[in-house]
Amino acid sequence: MLRALVYLVYCRLLELLVPSSVKPAMGDKVEIVVLRHQLKVLQRQVKGRPRYGPVDRALLAALSRVLPRVRWKAFLVKPETLLRWHREASRRRWRRWRARRRGGRPPLPEETVQLIVRLGRENRSWGCVRVQGELAKLGVRVGATTVRRILRRAGLGPAPRRGQRWAEFLRSQASGVLAVDFFVVDTVWLSQVYVLFAIEVKSRAVHLLGVTKHPNGAWATQVARNFVVDLDDKERSFKFLVRDRDSKFAATFDVVFTSAGVRVIKCPVRSPRANAFAERWVGTVRRECTDHLLIFGRRHLEVVLRSYVAHYNTERPHRGLALCTPNPPPMVTFGGPSAVRRNDVLGGLIHEYHRVAA
Repeated sequence: MLRALVYLVYCRLLELLVPSSVKPAMGDKVEIVVLRHQLKVLQRQVKGRPRYGPVDRALLAALSRVLPRVRWKAFLVKPETLLRWHREASRRRWRRWRARRRGGRPPLPEETVQLIVRLGRENRSWGCVRVQGELAKLGVRVGATTVRRILRRAGLGPAPRRGQRWAEFLRSQASGVLAVDFFVVDTVWLSQVYVLFAIEVKSRAVHLLGVTKHPNGAWATQVARNFVVDLDDKERSFKFLVRDRDSKFAATFDVVFTSAGVRVIKCPVRSPRANAFAERWVGTVRRECTDHLLIFGRRHLEVVLRSYVAHYNTERPHRGLALCTPNPPPMVTFGGPSAVRRNDVLGGLIHEYHRVAA
């Protein structure tokens, strides 16, 4: 606003100092002023096209009102550019004036906007009217049009088009999803040992199914039978089993779970993300356990993994579970910092901390 006012006063002073009758006579002097100022602009730049700042544009646009049109060739810019600069300055001035005098409804509080976006993201089947009704229950009165505008601004389209993401589908079905996979560990004698495990998607609890040097379809099928019997004894049931297309998973392996009422879902070819929970656990057990130990054989690896799985299921916090454990131990009354004791796992490779009863 201050720049626009200074520019307007400057233009009026030039028009008062240079009347219309004297403009043709002073054309040479004004032209010299224009050329000198543009020369200074060029001297400030090393290379490239001349760049005019706000002050330069205001000065040249004001001088163009005094200099006759036939002498506008002295400017390095086109006459249309000078007129555009003048119009832009006037437009900015009136835009600021209208903004100060603008009335209407006040903007929504930021907390209300964040709440609308949260409801839209957490409930993808809700339309703007449904969100409006939920807000009314919370004591927030907002129009459906406003809700639709805020959701679109946040990248959330109409409710029927949002659909359900794959991660959200897995999260809603997590209580009945079980994932299985193999991973390989190299021993000191340069041989490989195969490990078959299962992980519950909802609780992240891991089950060590078997460890062998010679995996095949018959061995995997027998391991599957033992696992299904253990689930029946614990009265546990699952709806889906996610696995990759490894040849070690024979058709009889799927039959064992199908007979127990579990639907086997095969991952697409070369799509490890489709079995992300199992792949993530493989990375975790390698980083925290097997990469730091020398494995001497199958039995040694089985003992190590059973100790680590017990620690993983009962003591290790998980970010996916809000830093809780899959099978949390019973809580003990805290007796102060000195009442915390450390328990070493795998020879001190992993430390567990427990409260001592007060």
